[in-house]
Amino acid sequence: MAQKWTPDSWRRHEARQLPTYPDPAALDAAEAELRNFPPLVFAGEARDLKADLAEVATGKAFLLQGGDCAESFAEFHPNNIRDTFRVILQMAVVLTFASKLPVVKVGRMAGQFAKPRSSDLEEQDGVALPSYRGDNVNDIAFTPEGRAPDPRRMIKAYSQSAATQNLLRAFAQGGYANLHQVHRWTHDFMGRSPWTKKYTDLADRIGEALDFMAACGINPDTVPQLKGTTFYTSHEALLLPYEQALTRQDSLTGDWYDTSAHMLWIGDRTRFEGSAHVEFMRGIGNPIGLKCGPSLEPDTLLRLLDTLNPAREPGRMTLITRYGYDKIEAGLPKLVRAVLREGHPVVWSCDPMHGNVVKAANGYKTRPFDRILGEVRGFFAVHRAEGSFGGGIHCEMTGQNVTECTGGAVDVTEQSLADRYHTHCDPRLNAAQSLELAFLLAEMLNQELAERRKAAA
Repeated sequence: MAQKWTPDSWRRHEARQLPTYPDPAALDAAEAELRNFPPLVFAGEARDLKADLAEVATGKAFLLQGGDCAESFAEFHPNNIRDTFRVILQMAVVLTFASKLPVVKVGRMAGQFAKPRSSDLEEQDGVALPSYRGDNVNDIAFTPEGRAPDPRRMIKAYSQSAATQNLLRAFAQGGYANLHQVHRWTHDFMGRSPWTKKYTDLADRIGEALDFMAACGINPDTVPQLKGTTFYTSHEALLLPYEQALTRQDSLTGDWYDTSAHMLWIGDRTRFEGSAHVEFMRGIGNPIGLKCGPSLEPDTLLRLLDTLNPAREPGRMTLITRYGYDKIEAGLPKLVRAVLREGHPVVWSCDPMHGNVVKAANGYKTRPFDRILGEVRGFFAVHRAEGSFGGGIHCEMTGQNVTECTGGAVDVTEQSLADRYHTHCDPRLNAAQSLELAFLLAEMLNQELAERRKAAA
C-alpha cells in the first residue's frame, strides 16, 4: 500500500539536484508568495493533453516536443518565443501531412529554467563556486554573488513563464497559426535550403492539398480549426519547492495538478527509486514524462511505471529515450519488450539530443546532426523490430539562427560554432536544422506507417 500523498510528501524522500539556499526564511517567503499566484495552466487543459497522448500511445497520433535547453532571463523576448513557436508549427505541418496523423505539439517553454548538474561545484582558475543550475536558481556569471542560490529568482521565473504562456495562447488562437500562413513559411524556407529539390515535392503537395480544400470551400473562415491550433507547455519538474508551490487541487475533480505546465518530466538523474521527484510526480494528475537512458534496467522501469501510473491510465506516461546514436539499438529493446510484456500503455518518444554531445576541437560543446539523425533512425528501427509504435520526438531547438549543432544542410562547421553560440546550457538545433529534421522524420514515419499497414493486411 502506497503511503498517502500530499504536495509536500516529497520532503520525506531523498532529493537530489536541489540547490542549498543560504537563507531558509527567504525561501519560505518566496514559496508562500508563489502559493498565492494564479495557476499558469488549468487542470482541464492537462486532462486534454492526457487524452491527446492516449491517442499517441495507440498509434493514432504523433508527439512533437521541442524548445529551449534552458530558458533564460537575458534572452526573454517576444520574438524569440514567436520564432520557436513558428518552427514547431512548421515541423508539425510537415509531419502531419506525411504521416496523415494528428501531431500533438508540446513546447519546452514557459518554465524550462532549472537544469541538473553533474557536480555541485564548478571550478575555474582554482576558484570553486556553486554550479549554475538555471536562471530560476542562480546566475550563469561566475561570481560568488551570482552563483549563490536566490529564491526570489523563482518569482521572476513565474512572471516570465506567465508572459510566455500568455503569448503562446495568443499565437495559437489569434490567427498566427493559420495553416496557410505556416505553409508559406515552409515554402520560404524551401527556397533557401540547399536541399530544396529533395523536399520541394512534399512542400508542393501540401500546397496542392490546401488549394483543393479552398476550392471545396474549406478555408479558415469556414473551418476555424485551420486558423488556430492547440499548443501545450512542458518542463523538467526539477526545482521541487517551485513545483509544490504551484500545485493546486482541482475544484471539479478534487485531484491535484501541478499548474506550472501541462506536462512535467522526471530527468535521468532524479528517476531513481525512492526519489523525492518520483514521490512528487506520482500524486499529480498531469501527464508525466520519464527520461530513459542506458543506466535504466527493465525491472526498475516497470516498478517506476507501477508507482507513477498504478491505474495504467492511457496518456499518463511518456517514456523519453536518450541513449546516443551508437547505443540505442543495443539498449532500448529490453525496455520495449518489458513494457509490452506487462501491458503498460505508454508513449515512446525519442530524445536524440542528450546522448550525442561531443566537445569540438575549439572547446565548444556540440551535437553533430548526423548523430542526432542516427539515433532517430535507430529508435524507429527498434520499435519496428519489436512491434511497438515509436510515437514521438523530443528536441532541444530554437527558432533563432544559432550555430550550436554541427552539420545539416546548412552545414554548421566546428570552425563556425563561435559565430552565434548563445545557449545557456546545451547546444540546440537552429531553425533550419529543426525543419530539416522534420522532413527527414517525415520520410521515416511514412516508411514506418507503410510497414504497419502492410503487416495489418
